[in-house]
Amino acid sequence: MVPDISTGSDSRGLIAYLFGPGRRDEHTNPHIVAAWDMAGAPDPGLDPAATYSQLARRLDHHVDLRTRELGGKKPPQHVWHCPVRTAPGDRYLTDTEWAEVARRVVHATGIAPAGDEKACRWIAVRHADDHIHIMATTVRADGRRPRTHQDGRRAQAECRRIEAEFGLRRLKSGDLTAPRTPTSAERAKAERHGQTATARQWLRERAYAVAAAVHTEADYFTVLQSLGIKVKTRLGPESGDVIGYSLAAPGDTNTAGEPVWYGGSKLAPDLSINRLRERLPDQEIADRPRFAADPGEPWEHTIAAIQTAHSVLDSDDDAAAQGQLAAFGDALYNIASATPGPHRAELRAAASAFNRARRSATRADHEAAHTLRQAAKELAYASNEPGGLAIALLFATVHLARAAAKWHEQRGHQQQAAAADEAFRHLQVGYHQAAAPVLAELTRRAPRAETARRFERDLRAALPDHADRILADPAWTALTTTLAHAETAGHNTRRLLAEVGTQWELDSAEHLSEVLNWRITAQPNRGTQAARSRSTIGGMPPMSATPHSPATPRATRSEERSRHR
Repeated sequence: MVPDISTGSDSRGLIAYLFGPGRRDEHTNPHIVAAWDMAGAPDPGLDPAATYSQLARRLDHHVDLRTRELGGKKPPQHVWHCPVRTAPGDRYLTDTEWAEVARRVVHATGIAPAGDEKACRWIAVRHADDHIHIMATTVRADGRRPRTHQDGRRAQAECRRIEAEFGLRRLKSGDLTAPRTPTSAERAKAERHGQTATARQWLRERAYAVAAAVHTEADYFTVLQSLGIKVKTRLGPESGDVIGYSLAAPGDTNTAGEPVWYGGSKLAPDLSINRLRERLPDQEIADRPRFAADPGEPWEHTIAAIQTAHSVLDSDDDAAAQGQLAAFGDALYNIASATPGPHRAELRAAASAFNRARRSATRADHEAAHTLRQAAKELAYASNEPGGLAIALLFATVHLARAAAKWHEQRGHQQQAAAADEAFRHLQVGYHQAAAPVLAELTRRAPRAETARRFERDLRAALPDHADRILADPAWTALTTTLAHAETAGHNTRRLLAEVGTQWELDSAEHLSEVLNWRITAQPNRGTQAARSRSTIGGMPPMSATPHSPATPRATRSEERSRHR
């Protein structure tokens, strides 16, 4: 059950919408199910003689009295509006049940506490099976304004109790760090234009993707504009520094033909200018990712940083762990952009889902996650995908997403845990789509039986407690090919198996051969390491000269221009 509170100043206009046909003729049988006084509230839905104006005058009675006391100045934002909607799949609620929901919500939010004869006037209108609209005028009979501080939080808490009592789907409790949900008007507008996402959602995704790839605040705004997004900055009156910004989607205008602007913090709390600056400090060119002599280097760096993040989640430093999760959210966007193939859709879905898991009431230590964030930015400039390393990276993201869900769950972050779990499922599907053909090819290229038996002896010596499970795994043959490659690259296979086997615990792993295969794949080539230590890599060219846009690497501009609002 989802409440969504907003305020305004046009009583009659809202009434006309509630009792009217709707924007797409979707309203059916509009009528009042509860009110401050059922006998005194005209119902235009059931009484042909009742008018919108009559109902507006009754609701505005205390407002009008207060307006006269103020010399004709109406109290600001005096119309309180709270749609309450059941979740998809919930059972049908009767008018009597919806009336109880409405009374409990206005009581919980301070609009009309039970037994308060001087409370605000309000009505609850039903014009669909799955929701009601509660409307109130926020001036009491004694002329005071109601105490509605944190009314959204209180409405959410009451809805959680109603769900339990009514046998409805139990939604996750929030902590006030969730982004704003699109309004019904925004959703209707998107539908009219044939868009699957509202302008607010579309902008949020682009802003996250750009912030994940760029290095400075200036780059952030530049790349957004290159994608056709309008940018408006707000400057401090004395310093002239940017103190805020707003974005508008291409072609998204109001009835006057003006762009519809969304402030950064209105897209998501961590897209405000201050939160962005915590993750995008100005840096010198020398600090930016460089073009690597070895194309596998960015992938190896990111895998290592994700493994570090995994260990931080197991520590007692919650601020550092939250910082790692925020950086992991950025990394998922760059991994999706840098990984071609049919599984890219799942990776993008995972990045989008994880956005809710990247922040909580725990303040993040972003400096603690600097290595992961910078390693992931290297992927935005990587020239190509180095085969098995990409699969190894996906494998690492699956395990970190699962650890993130567990971390949030242990701390009571219900919405974040659910979001991390959703991202985990997308990553798992993407990993299997990408890994299956690679494992099949490794199996086809298996070494001779004599070599495989030697690797089996190395395995039993290095990991005696897990050897039988590893040998029984279907991916063991593929692992022998990977061990042969590692041996050619200069590794001692027995020592290598012992090293990777101790990086993470193996007892809970389902497919041990796959775990070892991708961990070994992620190990640097010994010969390449020596070459890197002797080489000097030049600095990165300006953003305009990079082979792919850092905001959405490898994504074509035609994809971005396909949105016509």
